[in-house]
Amino acid sequence: MHKHHSALGLASQNRPADPVTLLRPHAARRAARFFVEKFPGRSLYAVKANPSPALLAELWDSGITHYDVASIAEVRLVARVLPEATLCFMHPVKAEEAIREAYFTHGVRAFSLDTHDELEKILRATGAATDLTLCVRLRVPSDHAKLSLAAKFGADPRDVPSLLFAARQAADVLGICFHVGSQAMSVAAYTQAMERVRAAIVEAAVTVDLVDVGGGFPSVYPGMEPPPLEGYFHAIHAAFESLPISYSAELWCEPGRALCAEYASLLVRVERRRGSELYINDGAYGALFDAAHVGWRFPVALLREEESSARDMAFSFYGPTCDDMDHMAGPFMLPADIGAGDYIEIGMLGAYGSAMRTGFNGFGQGAEMEVEDEPMASLYAPDAARPRRENVVKL
Repeated sequence: MHKHHSALGLASQNRPADPVTLLRPHAARRAARFFVEKFPGRSLYAVKANPSPALLAELWDSGITHYDVASIAEVRLVARVLPEATLCFMHPVKAEEAIREAYFTHGVRAFSLDTHDELEKILRATGAATDLTLCVRLRVPSDHAKLSLAAKFGADPRDVPSLLFAARQAADVLGICFHVGSQAMSVAAYTQAMERVRAAIVEAAVTVDLVDVGGGFPSVYPGMEPPPLEGYFHAIHAAFESLPISYSAELWCEPGRALCAEYASLLVRVERRRGSELYINDGAYGALFDAAHVGWRFPVALLREEESSARDMAFSFYGPTCDDMDHMAGPFMLPADIGAGDYIEIGMLGAYGSAMRTGFNGFGQGAEMEVEDEPMASLYAPDAARPRRENVVKL
């Protein structure tokens, strides 16, 4: 893979006709070391956020040894790329065939569940194995998160005591897990969820060996500057220490976005300008699914050798397909003199960008290139959460 000093240098020298994913392995390594060194427990990478084999290898080399897999395809992928990794099948609704293959072929021992039916399915598929780690998923609010995950999964509160009791009888290690939603902007998301954990343990009167606080750890985006992650870690640890659990109980988390958002950005070219609308060569069916469908605002920068002196104005984007839904409303603040032929870097797309890409209309097959400069924003760099000034125009 070609390596360039910076996104600006790549755009200026190569003038690519297709979108380019800019990879920053050093950013992924830095995020992984942060979690390994500072989270007071075990960090599992949530593979769904970005399943790139190259990224998986970077995280492994930086100390991430456990992986949250949500499908048999992810199980197979991580087992192939990282054969020594510990895989945890944390999707609460799985095909019985997937459980069987995960257990007998790939050595998976940790499974999540949120119903008695799922517990019975796991026991059937594994032949009533006695070495299982079973994590009962609680339903918790997503009030402090930008994207809710409260509707689809989580045990009915009325079923939690009996489900925990039944899982305790079957499990070698009994866990409780939850997910506070994506991009949780307050530590209260976790402290409130831990109170749900406490209540569940007390009501069920079981010994719990593992508490998994899930994902939701935030990254930096325009209008979303979260508090330092150390504050999240301290609050989680204090809540964990106060729970009525086994003296040797483990604490887990499942970061996805927080480990990989800074790993990649996207270089796009403006193909047309129509007033405040820019037609670019990637979009809703490519790496910008979230920008189109949930209104996510990503940091943007004009990449031009001579810095623009024009004022910023609000733009929206149209992607390259023939679908009107290929539209990103933004607003994306860029210099008013931007036009066809200019290049834009769209940052923080290491999380979910490449994972959501399709080949609709024949688009979506851009190149990947490594760059050595810093991400457009960072929670881990010395000047955390500040944009890269050399490429950012008046953000």
